[in-house]
Amino acid sequence: MRRKTIGDQELALLQYIGENEPTSVGEVAARFGEARGLARSTVLTMMERLRTKGYLQREQDEGVFRYSTTAEQQEVVNGAVGSFVEKTLQGSISPFVAWMSEKAEVSDNELAELEALVSKLQSQRRED
Repeated sequence: MRRKTIGDQELALLQYIGENEPTSVGEVAARFGEARGLARSTVLTMMERLRTKGYLQREQDEGVFRYSTTAEQQEVVNGAVGSFVEKTLQGSISPFVAWMSEKAEVSDNELAELEALVSKLQSQRRED
């Protein structure tokens, strides 16, 4: 089954819910929505859209619906990144690497993740 497409705002919301699940619409609106200028009704609409697309599920807990992700968060992120690389960067990661090299806010953790990825890619290439 092919999943429906997901927009940037929906992806950010899905990532937030994945990191804070299970969570209610009210909690998401207060912590995620307010910082982005999104009304509670907009957050609810987005969460229900993600549920309709099959990315979220909800269960009632003491009269409140609590939402959690249904798919592995990394699977969704990988799909979004793959789509971005193919559609926006025409299949080349070089523009992204150039952007990263100029970005001043790369954290120590992000740098360590990038170094680990390069090491993994080099190991895979040697095996081939």
